[in-house]
Amino acid sequence: MSDAPETTPAPAKASEAHPLDAMTGGAFSAATSGERAARIREWLATTPTPEQLQEVFKELSARDKGAARAVRERLDEIRRARNQESIAVEWAEKARALLAAPRLNIADALAWQRDAAKAGAPLSREPLSLLKAELADRVKVIEDLQHRVQVQREAAVLLAQRIEVLSTKSWRDAQAAQELLSTDVARWQEQAQALSSDANWPSVETRFPPLLDASRAQLLVVWEAFNSALAQAVAAASDEQAPLPPVPVWADELRQARGLPAQAETVVTDKPPRPARPKTDPQVLAQAAQAVEEALRHLEQETAQGHGKASAGAASALRAVLKTQGRHIDHALEQRVHSALVAAGELEGWQRWSADQVREDLIAKAQALLQRPEGQALGGRKIQESLRQLREQWKHADQGGAPNHALWKKFDEACNAAHKVVEVWLEKLRTETAAHKAQRLALIEEVRAWAVEHANGGDWKAVQRALFQFAERWRESGHVGEKVYAELQPLWKQALASASAPLEQAQAASLARRQAMIDEAAQLGSAPSLRIDAIKALQQRWQAEAHSVPMDRRQEQKLWDAFRKPIDEAFNRKSAERERGATQASAHDRAVLEAAKALEAANAGGDAQQIRSAMAALEAALRGQAQAAREAEAAASAAAPADAAVATQEPVADEPPAEGGDAGEAPAAPAPKPAARPVVAVRGDDRPGMKKEAPAAATRGARPGERRDARPGRDAGRPDARGPRDDMRTGGRFADRRPEERGPRLGDAAFRAQREALEHAQQALKKLAAQAHGEALTQLLTAWEKRDGSLVPSAQELGGRVQPAVRSAWVQALAGAPAGDAAQALLRLEIAAEVPTPAEQLSDRRMLQLQLLTRRNDPAPAETWGQDAARVLGSASDAASARRLQNVLKALLRK
Repeated sequence: MSDAPETTPAPAKASEAHPLDAMTGGAFSAATSGERAARIREWLATTPTPEQLQEVFKELSARDKGAARAVRERLDEIRRARNQESIAVEWAEKARALLAAPRLNIADALAWQRDAAKAGAPLSREPLSLLKAELADRVKVIEDLQHRVQVQREAAVLLAQRIEVLSTKSWRDAQAAQELLSTDVARWQEQAQALSSDANWPSVETRFPPLLDASRAQLLVVWEAFNSALAQAVAAASDEQAPLPPVPVWADELRQARGLPAQAETVVTDKPPRPARPKTDPQVLAQAAQAVEEALRHLEQETAQGHGKASAGAASALRAVLKTQGRHIDHALEQRVHSALVAAGELEGWQRWSADQVREDLIAKAQALLQRPEGQALGGRKIQESLRQLREQWKHADQGGAPNHALWKKFDEACNAAHKVVEVWLEKLRTETAAHKAQRLALIEEVRAWAVEHANGGDWKAVQRALFQFAERWRESGHVGEKVYAELQPLWKQALASASAPLEQAQAASLARRQAMIDEAAQLGSAPSLRIDAIKALQQRWQAEAHSVPMDRRQEQKLWDAFRKPIDEAFNRKSAERERGATQASAHDRAVLEAAKALEAANAGGDAQQIRSAMAALEAALRGQAQAAREAEAAASAAAPADAAVATQEPVADEPPAEGGDAGEAPAAPAPKPAARPVVAVRGDDRPGMKKEAPAAATRGARPGERRDARPGRDAGRPDARGPRDDMRTGGRFADRRPEERGPRLGDAAFRAQREALEHAQQALKKLAAQAHGEALTQLLTAWEKRDGSLVPSAQELGGRVQPAVRSAWVQALAGAPAGDAAQALLRLEIAAEVPTPAEQLSDRRMLQLQLLTRRNDPAPAETWGQDAARVLGSASDAASARRLQNVLKALLRK
């Protein structure tokens, strides 16, 4: 044993250094895969060139795929970086083209960002990050211009309303407010001119410039009319002969100043009475009210559901009805109509209201983060992610409408209140991280101290167990950040490597000793004579070595297989030689082999009747009936000459005595020799503890073809094994039962031949039965398609599930003309057969199942599937229904 390390070939192999070892830091000469992977990672930290990476990967992938994975990942990373650089250049050119264009479409800018992300462009790195920010700023400026256009429209409307209000007051008030109005109108025109002269004005959507021009023209018309009317009023106040202004309020004021009566007083009050309206038919009034009610109900429904486009269409329909029927409705209905139209207009046009609704929902969600039911409080990480999503959604809401500072204040307060929980969680996480770091550092120090204490080895199993426990404690030491883990992991690996170094040296020495024992086993296995004592001693040495020095399970299994292989081959050769020296098969084995060959021939023919006949013959041969029948025929044919041969010569020893011989002549004949004992194959008589002259132990009855010698005497060593059970079979309450008749024991070849023949026969019968079943279904579907009851298969072909009465109902259904709907019957059949239903019929099937649950006294579909099939056959045939019926009957007839 002491010379074993000197004979190992490991030093010779270690002296051959790989050419790439110097570059990779000895990765190719590493003893284990883990050490090789660690050296490869250290080499990758030096940032080698792509050519060096490719060369190392080419050599290492054939040796250790696990260690080569890191090199392949680095190559893939370099390849991805190059691809991303080319993609970044391409998308940067597209972004610059968009920015250089005189007109930028917002949709194109958003599509650039979306398509670049889909193509895998690095949007977070320069130059794409800068171009992305420039595009976002440009889009923001354009959206701001569009928003300012809408503000200018509203300002123009407000100025026009102020001018209109002044037309209802005194002309002197209008004259006092003219200077301020002039300043506001001039400022509005300057702002509108600034909008149209902006550099990004061509990029504004095409619907906004006409809106601004229309507002400008309308405001100028109102302002010019106001100025001319006011100038005319001033002139009329100073000159009584000057014409009055066209504004009625101002004209009445000037008339009163001149001492003239107001125009309202000069109106002639003696008007002729208006003719009475003719009465409308009540039926016409009812029809008008009904038509308006239907249109109004539809509009109110769409408005309540918040459908903007649908409410606009419903409002147009209501206005069309009012044009024809509006004069026939009463005042109350008219008020409802106007209220509904106003509500629909507000829903359609107020985007600010919509944005405020979204903001209020976000505020409710932010407040709900803390208002959770008891026991369902959210954790810190979940609240942090929810707050981030809510703030992003608030930004999107601000982009779609004008900001609302009051709602923002409420939202910010709710988010800050929820963020306090996040702060507590972060503080707790930092505390736990510090504790976990301290725990890991303490574990590293413990491993270093343990390594110094157990440097000399000892119980290697205990050493390996301790190392496994250290590794498990490291994995369960709690979560730390990525940076902390990157700092602690090298320290842990270094401490664990120093602790496991003595065990690795012992494993290397044990590996050399085991290789020597493998070579010794190969020499023993190749020897002409098998030495059992030497093999047992070698196996005991192997077990002692395995118990003393543990190794990796997979490596130990490979070594054990290599050690066991030559010994197993030697024993197999011995068994083969023993089998070659065995006697020829007995007559019973030959009969079974012939019957098995006949069954195989019947299986190849594909005739079910012949297969069954051959199976019966094989079963008879297995029981020994065929051999007994041949012996009986031989005895009957030899009975006649046996009487004549008794007087002249001595009977043949191996012939059986004639059963019909004369009893009086028996004493005169010489005593016959005892009949030869029939040869019976006995399996397992060369195993330890078995005696050749002892009869085989009686076993329980088995099916024909089953091996009766399987694992004999497995429990023979136990004192109560088989003894009490055999006593129970021979006596007690089971004593009156006859055991099954058994045939002689079979040899290996005969047993395997009959077993394979029977298995093939069963498979052939199943295949033929399936073919016959499919042909019967095809005939039934053909009869349904042709409406011919004579084509329906017989009850025997359909199987035992179909009663004659059910088949008669099917024939009668096919005899008449197609009538009725088979949809419900098909659904009942699919429920009975438990087969899937087409997707378009799933809702009908669920509805039918619910109806069946309420009908407790009605028979289930599994009980009435014959009548349901008759109902289907009585309807018209189509491809979809035929396919569904075939799937159903295929399952039902097989049950």
